[in-house]
Amino acid sequence: MPRVSQNQLDARRHEILAAARAAFARYGYEGATVRRLEEETGLSRGAIFHHFRDKDSLFLAVAEDDAAAMVATVARNGLVQVMRDLLAQAASPDTTGWLGSQLEVSRRLRTDPEFAKRWAVHSAAIAEATRDRLARQRAAGVLRDDVDLDVLAQFLELAYDGLVLHLAMGRPAGDLGPVLDLVEEAVRQASRPVRD
Repeated sequence: MPRVSQNQLDARRHEILAAARAAFARYGYEGATVRRLEEETGLSRGAIFHHFRDKDSLFLAVAEDDAAAMVATVARNGLVQVMRDLLAQAASPDTTGWLGSQLEVSRRLRTDPEFAKRWAVHSAAIAEATRDRLARQRAAGVLRDDVDLDVLAQFLELAYDGLVLHLAMGRPAGDLGPVLDLVEEAVRQASRPVRD
């Protein structure tokens, strides 16, 4: 029997995550039954759960994958760029699935204390990446210095949460670019007039 390479295992795991993300987004956590996961992935339950211990582990892996991608973008380009990327890809099926996963994470944070405990490390990583980025921007003189960094971070997080909810509710993305420009301008250092 030929051995399966790590690349093949990783590719299969990625396929399962993408299909599971779509199933969780479409049906919610409870509605994404094992049968629906099998249909969405095109794999048997044995093949799915060879990679993931159970449905809860699969959902957490989807959410962790999304959080890791978000942390990387925030660290590189800031939370406003995450919002711009989300807006640019709002119509993509992948984004729709991601939005559904985000709402499901929010729901489970409110209703499942065990999930909330497991999720805390990911939430902290996103918050830390945001604050680190803001601190670097402030040190570079780009970020306003008259507002506490935690307040600026909370402002950006609320704007992000609002955008996620707006898009997840199926509201039109329209041209929200100017809104994101306003969010970005609100945290930037005001340009001071040059004095003669």
